[in-house]
Amino acid sequence: MSKPMRVAACHASAVFLSAKGTTEKAISLVHQAAKNNANLVVFPETFIPAFPVWSSLRPPTENHSLFQKMAQQSIYVDGPEMGAIQAAAKKYSTIVSIGISEKVRYSSACLFNSNVIVGLDGKILVHHRKLMPTFFEKLTWSPGDGYGLRVAETAFGKIGNLICGENTNPLARYSLMAQGEQLHISTWPAIWPTRAPRTAVADGVGERNSRSNVSGKEGEKRVPVNYDNIAANRTRAAAHCFEAKCFGVLCSGRLDQNAIDIISEGSSDEGHVRTVLEQSPAAATMFLDPTGALLPGYTINGTSGEKQTKEYLQKEEDILYADMDFADCVEGKQYHDVVGGYQRLDVFDLKVNRIRRHPATFVDTPVLEE
Repeated sequence: MSKPMRVAACHASAVFLSAKGTTEKAISLVHQAAKNNANLVVFPETFIPAFPVWSSLRPPTENHSLFQKMAQQSIYVDGPEMGAIQAAAKKYSTIVSIGISEKVRYSSACLFNSNVIVGLDGKILVHHRKLMPTFFEKLTWSPGDGYGLRVAETAFGKIGNLICGENTNPLARYSLMAQGEQLHISTWPAIWPTRAPRTAVADGVGERNSRSNVSGKEGEKRVPVNYDNIAANRTRAAAHCFEAKCFGVLCSGRLDQNAIDIISEGSSDEGHVRTVLEQSPAAATMFLDPTGALLPGYTINGTSGEKQTKEYLQKEEDILYADMDFADCVEGKQYHDVVGGYQRLDVFDLKVNRIRRHPATFVDTPVLEE
């Protein structure tokens, strides 16, 4: 029998490209959320040490120093930064889900976009590497494997995670549904630039809704518009919540001025890069219920303790809270239990390989002493 759970989603900016600084900030946020009785604290995609949005804006020939810094500041899953996060989870008796850029000991520059869920006792429950880096992310991260397609068994219920574009992969999502997932964590970057900021209608014909890509009045010229971050992320997460009949938390990062300065400086077109960073639609942090509908959250004033209802956080840095009862995941299963009574297991058969991949398997002959 599950018990009610308070989830804290940290809509926060990293101390950009600083593993130490961002780890310290994460621990501070865990402490703050725990004081407000949070049972689960969630951080954005690759919160430690940063999301490499520069690869969407600067040519690869200008990114060598940024990649080198990213490799230096990425962290080991068994390293001191994760150790400190684990210690904080245990100290404050709080589950922690955190995105990291993970490095490995068999290579000086092989990185993974990873998410780690830490239990109340400080032990790692799930260590997931993003199956496939998306678009420009391939310039930074290697493809992961199926090892982390697992749900965390907790005292509150079953918690799963997918990273950003993985929430577009129906087989990855189904893999978590098939393990009885009751809370789905999806993590996202602060922005996702696909085009330079532009007006929606060309040649001075007039303005159109920036979310529409459909030509309106006769004579209007279709002009590609920017990526609608909130709509895209919510659509994917809501589809999963509706299909799985589970709660959802979308936790997105933020770009502060320091990050914008670091990414822009040294570019051959610094003004353009800065403009795109400042004007691209920002992602939002929000909660969804088991029907896929918005579940309003709230912030908590650090001085008065007063709660303020918020549908989502986008521009301001804060912690968004929501209270969930996983018993509410049951009703929808009467209609569509897509891994149970509403599935044709005799027709469809999904096989998921959860073997952790390594670059080589070494078989050594024991050396006999003379």
